[in-house]
Amino acid sequence: MRVPLSWLREYVDLPAGTTGRELAEKLIRAGLEVETVEQLGADLKGPLVVGEVLSIEELAGFKKPIRHCFVNVGDANGTGEPQEIVCGARNFAVGDKVVVVLPGAVLPGPFPIAARQTYGHTSAGMICSARELGMGDAAPNGEKDAGIIVLPAHYEPGTDAIELLELVDEVLDIAVTPDRGYCLSMRGVAREAAAAYGLPLADPALLDVPPANSYGYLVKVADPVGCDRFVARTVVGIDPGATSPIWLQRRLQKMHVRPISLTVDITNYVMLEVGQPLHAYDRNRVDGPIQVRRAEAGEVLTTLDGQKRELSTEDLLICDNSGPIGLAGVMGGASTEILDPVLDQETGIVAGTTEVIIEAAHFDPVAIARAAKRHKLPSEASKRFERGVDPEAARAAAQRAVDLLVLIAGGTAEAGVTDIAAPHPVRTITIAADLPDRVAGLGYGRETVARRLQEVGCTVAGADLLEVTPPTWRPDLTDPNDLVEEVIRLEGYDNVPARMPTVPPGQGLTPEQRVHRRIGVALAGAGYVEVHNYPFLGEAAFDALGLDAADERRRVVKLVNPLNDEEPALRTTLLPGLLGAVRRNVGRGNTDLALFEAGLVFLPEAEQRVAPRPAVDRRPSDEEIAALSAALPRQPRRVAVALTGERLPSGWWGKGEQASWADAVEAARVVARAARVELTVRQGQYAPWHPGRCAELLVAGSDRVVGHAGELHPRVVKALHLPERTVVAEIDLDLLTADGEQQAQGPTVSGYPVATQDVALIVDAAVPAAEVEAALHEGAGELLEAIRLFDVFTGEQVGEGKKSLAYALRFRATDRTLTADEASAARESAVAAALARTGAVLRGA
Repeated sequence: MRVPLSWLREYVDLPAGTTGRELAEKLIRAGLEVETVEQLGADLKGPLVVGEVLSIEELAGFKKPIRHCFVNVGDANGTGEPQEIVCGARNFAVGDKVVVVLPGAVLPGPFPIAARQTYGHTSAGMICSARELGMGDAAPNGEKDAGIIVLPAHYEPGTDAIELLELVDEVLDIAVTPDRGYCLSMRGVAREAAAAYGLPLADPALLDVPPANSYGYLVKVADPVGCDRFVARTVVGIDPGATSPIWLQRRLQKMHVRPISLTVDITNYVMLEVGQPLHAYDRNRVDGPIQVRRAEAGEVLTTLDGQKRELSTEDLLICDNSGPIGLAGVMGGASTEILDPVLDQETGIVAGTTEVIIEAAHFDPVAIARAAKRHKLPSEASKRFERGVDPEAARAAAQRAVDLLVLIAGGTAEAGVTDIAAPHPVRTITIAADLPDRVAGLGYGRETVARRLQEVGCTVAGADLLEVTPPTWRPDLTDPNDLVEEVIRLEGYDNVPARMPTVPPGQGLTPEQRVHRRIGVALAGAGYVEVHNYPFLGEAAFDALGLDAADERRRVVKLVNPLNDEEPALRTTLLPGLLGAVRRNVGRGNTDLALFEAGLVFLPEAEQRVAPRPAVDRRPSDEEIAALSAALPRQPRRVAVALTGERLPSGWWGKGEQASWADAVEAARVVARAARVELTVRQGQYAPWHPGRCAELLVAGSDRVVGHAGELHPRVVKALHLPERTVVAEIDLDLLTADGEQQAQGPTVSGYPVATQDVALIVDAAVPAAEVEAALHEGAGELLEAIRLFDVFTGEQVGEGKKSLAYALRFRATDRTLTADEASAARESAVAAALARTGAVLRGA
């Protein structure tokens, strides 16, 4: 929301000399987010005046049209003589009033102006366009900036154009949060400024409004839930040739709203001033009574942007006898829009809209938000309705628009007033007068609490126990704590003392937190970089991973109001987000990656339960907490890693090593060691991994599968635009640590020498190396200190369908030096166990 300081002063008599930055500091202290303070015309210096074009000479012989002009600038040039100016624009004629900058002036940029010789003539100044004056792309005539500003004819030559066009101003840009929808208007921000300075507010919505009567324009509301208020007023006899005055156009431009036509400009102006969106219909194009209803199946509407839209039965519509004429609260229809004025060159008569119906309504915020999102049609109106509009402002806003149409367009307001309103229950909140004191730790007192709530617009009654009625423009005030927040923010958050909480002794991290921290530190120590991704995904992510239609990971928890319609669900796997981070990094030239992410996934329960809504003024009961927990999906914690490119970098020392499936398996072992759990690895098949390069990870001594690691399937790599041979691993930490935190076991250190024995075994190619290793480990007994696979060989020497696995076995005793016979006997026992369990054959035997 942009707030021009000059406009704000109409409603709050700010102290003289108050700057935009000083006002911004006050509003920030009151809880508003002021992002910038824009200084309009800060480097602008006159003389900049109104001029009347006296003559135009078209200069020939140049590559572009050039005009030599004489312009009357009154006494602004000190002589009273016509000013000689060379100009290349062609959208003005003799007799037009234009904006002229004279030598010695400085335009925004800065761009100093001086007299100079050009195209064989002296150009003592410049005839200005809107863009050259820093007014944006829209000129005060309401057209896109096609050239020179042409002013209305009644302005006298020599008039100060800086003041006329309000070129010097300060504009605050405020980021309005969803709970502060009332600040999407000058009225709302003025109320905050008045409270911040302790000044009275001149409320623009306090107008004399005639009561509803029976002869207003006929309106039928078929859906009082979707539309609980509808005000209609009619103005006739409008001059179709009337244009918006400069002051109105400049205020719209400062708010980044392009002037279009007088009637439309007035509806936009009132919306920005009061906060109530309005819509104007050409009465001669409306067929019969106006109706408010839901759309019927198959209905279509062409909106003001020229788009033909297929309507949903959930859409709330404004209709007449011909069908839909507007998408309620979002955008009007093209069939009843205000006509552009057309001048008849023969008669000089301007044709256009002469009779207007003004609509000021209050619509259901949820219905408007869903319609705007459904049709991908965000508008200034929908933005306000979504956040909550004051239903009591509709009558005043309609009256304000009628008054401006009568004043500026020469229209006549018809006596009929339509006001259809559904009954609104009065919301009253009971709050202890000392509750803000107890929450903030300060002694505000009952008088301060009541005064601050009244400044917000509340009605306050009572002594120790206050009965507070929130204003109609604050639908966000529903609980005592909301009122507490209002008192504290207006008194100043910076006045609330900062006290560190007292931590109970003997606490600290939970066992689960200690495990998770060790895992993160271990992966970081292994060279992985942690990333954090949004927990949202859509069906496209599962399709890219190649998951079957019946895959359990496709059962998701869907959000009612997702940030992105294409990602409406919570993740059931960490891989889509992690692989997206890989793709973004690779796309930016970072090709050697080792990333990991730890976080929750969300798995829906078979039975969906509705969560209760506990009160906010007390702690929820144990039963309420249990019901809330039961309604939540399961949320196991997982960790995933992804590698691509070189795991070991290339350099002067030689060629690097590409990341492979073995690195993903080793990452899983790093995680398991940090959790003090031993893993067993065996071959598996699980999407999205390559069926021949997928490792299934189990807790040693059990059949509990805790994750998978390996190389992604080539189809997945192609679908996600990843580098070839990208490898990943994903582990369920809750399953990994299901047996509880294990105590760290220190290694037994022997002072006796090690005995090393090598063994090479030939097995079927389908036999996992881990299975052979487990057999050797079991057969070798307690003398085996370590085992390492150091070579895998396939070829004619070992036979087709066979492979040779070479292991280094380290034997050591804790109480003696092993003899060669003892080491050989342990080796033979290990080989015998491998032969029995895996069908291995000793190579070379």
